[in-house]
Amino acid sequence: MSTPSHATITPEPVIRLVNTFQEPYNLAIATARTCYSSRVIAPLDVDKDEQAKLQRDRIAESIYKAGHHTTIQHPTFQFVLERVSRQFLWSFLHAHPFYNSEQVSQRYVEVKPEHFTIPPLDEPARSLYLKAVQVQMSVYHRLGELVQPVVIDEYRRIFPSRNLQEKRWASAIKKRAQEIARYILPVATHAHLYHTISGLTLHRYWRLCQQFDVPLEQRLIVQQMVEEVNKVDPAFMALTEDPIPLNETLEHQAFERFHGSQRNGTTLAFLEEFDHSLEDWTSKLIDYKAHAQTTMAQAVRSILGLTCNQLTEAQAIELVLHPAKNRYLSESLTLTTLSKLSRAMVHPHFTFRKKLSHTADSQDQRHRMVPGSRPILAAHFMSGRPDYITPILITHSPQAHALYTQTMQEIWKAIEQLLDCGVRQEYALYLLPNAFPIRFEESGDLLHLHHKWVQRLCYTAQEEIWNACRDEVLQVRERFPEIGKYIQAPCWPRAVAGARPICPEGDRFCGVAVWKLEPEAYQRVI
Repeated sequence: MSTPSHATITPEPVIRLVNTFQEPYNLAIATARTCYSSRVIAPLDVDKDEQAKLQRDRIAESIYKAGHHTTIQHPTFQFVLERVSRQFLWSFLHAHPFYNSEQVSQRYVEVKPEHFTIPPLDEPARSLYLKAVQVQMSVYHRLGELVQPVVIDEYRRIFPSRNLQEKRWASAIKKRAQEIARYILPVATHAHLYHTISGLTLHRYWRLCQQFDVPLEQRLIVQQMVEEVNKVDPAFMALTEDPIPLNETLEHQAFERFHGSQRNGTTLAFLEEFDHSLEDWTSKLIDYKAHAQTTMAQAVRSILGLTCNQLTEAQAIELVLHPAKNRYLSESLTLTTLSKLSRAMVHPHFTFRKKLSHTADSQDQRHRMVPGSRPILAAHFMSGRPDYITPILITHSPQAHALYTQTMQEIWKAIEQLLDCGVRQEYALYLLPNAFPIRFEESGDLLHLHHKWVQRLCYTAQEEIWNACRDEVLQVRERFPEIGKYIQAPCWPRAVAGARPICPEGDRFCGVAVWKLEPEAYQRVI
């Protein structure tokens, strides 16, 4: 095997706790005691003397074992994470709803060639891995150069009066080019970010940090997070259980049962069946509440105490979804979750089957209230069959397209060489490109899908997510026209509500009066 006995990754991740509540352990128990007290219990009350401390510790152990964990949700921890892989972010840190992150964008910040994770590999596997990453980093810069003329041509078509030599427009063009070039980058590429979680989430992280897809990196990072919290308050994590070993996790046992030690985690039959089921969609509507419009309309009547004779179905839906009537929809803040009438949108529900690149899905999954069942990445990898998404902009440059296709072949060859050396699949798959397809199902209610659709139908949104949202909206408009006719790009509700400026993006204005178009007419290259 090419994995050292004392496995680690290089360069090591950097984890810093930069903000936290004071006395998190005492705070958690103070909140618990307040539930059964005629007054608010302060953190100082729970450790004012030895008797109070004994009571505190008894309560802590009792409620932890009983599963009453909302008390440890009050303390909050803000971390800075550096030198962590995009694979780790997608598979673990952002794969659940209970967090907040602000991370460096590959769309707008150029990736440096030395910024990537190296798993624990001995020679010759380490040299093979480094060579493959260097190729991907080199091609990343070359692709940016090759697609830039296409971007310039599109800018000239959309903005004929702009001097594209000006620094601000030249910078915008470069960012558009590197946004597409990033598809070739490995998922091992580094990111840095702020990441804020509750104490409860940290406990969950620790318990399940050794699961697919990158258990080693996950364990190393979460352990550092726990150690940072222990420096502030060693009692806070004292009751947590040890991490579940990888081979005892549900996913590992299922993977071993169906795939065992096979190199391929999937079969051609699965890939072809899934892709065929999408027909011509990026995102296909496969399930929904059959009476979505009727149920939503009745919810509106119930909120207002009205009968069917007083408010028709169309009128009820219009009251909530027409921006001229529900002006919350034109606000920059998302007020719909707090609005009584807007919450009638929670009743319609939709499920989509989707295929997005790893890099696009890394953004799509940030819509945490529209959850998806993302795959075990190894379960979708097939040796000898390069599998990737090609952005439209790449296809508009024959040279870029040829280089892109050739490099994908080289990436798969490098992964296979690593596997031939006995490298664990976990480590070899760090070489997978951002373009690797994520095939999955995603569900959400209209309230949260509406927010996602409106924001992501903006022409400045990432191309794949924009295209998937357009697919979803078109299908909803066809099946539920009274709902669908009110779902359009973010400039449309502002225009209808009379908000000015219609486009709030300033220099980022796409150059198209999208608010005058119907979604059926939406199309873009950049």
